[in-house]
Amino acid sequence: MLFTFEAGPWQTNCWMLSSGPGSECIIVDPGMDALPRIREKVVATNLKPVAVLLSHGHIDHMFSVLPVAAGYDIPAFVHPSDRERIGNPYATMSADIRGMVKQLGVEFAEPSDLREVIDQERVSLAGFDFVVRHAPGHTQGSLIFETTHEEQRTVFSGDVLFAGSIGRTDLEGGSQTAMERTLRDIILPMADETVVHCGHGPSTTIGRERRTNPYLRLAM
Repeated sequence: MLFTFEAGPWQTNCWMLSSGPGSECIIVDPGMDALPRIREKVVATNLKPVAVLLSHGHIDHMFSVLPVAAGYDIPAFVHPSDRERIGNPYATMSADIRGMVKQLGVEFAEPSDLREVIDQERVSLAGFDFVVRHAPGHTQGSLIFETTHEEQRTVFSGDVLFAGSIGRTDLEGGSQTAMERTLRDIILPMADETVVHCGHGPSTTIGRERRTNPYLRLAM
């Protein structure tokens, strides 16, 4: 069972993955104002959250990681290169975004159980086996989480790959060179039928993006 909703003004896709009602679930990228929607789904389908997966440390993807992790007493997973962004996101924000967020009066801190994961690490959660892929370019610590859902190979791509586009590389910590390497070495070798659940916008498949995404075509 896969449930998603757009969280906050940045319309970040927050994902909740489980084997079905009444089972354990994983939460991917709880953005701004995500907690009430997560609670609503948990109650409605009797789910038990067991972990938060963070595709990267940008505030639109990790805004609610502390209240979600603390509220359900569960760990959160992040790449070491983006860990600093979780406890102190202001350090890597542009001045305009920093000013806007500070007006909200939100205090950020690491969850008490924040675990670092690296490339090719395997993590088993809620009955799903995930393979972690380090995919820098959008940030230094961007991650892609690969698993099998309903017998279909599935990836949660964060802001690495979108339908028809890719994540921007001009923000602090971004790198066009690293992104091109990620597209060439991680994204393009995936099977065409792989389903991609993106950090923003609709889901897609690797085959569709291979055929139509101009950024992937350039990386071939």
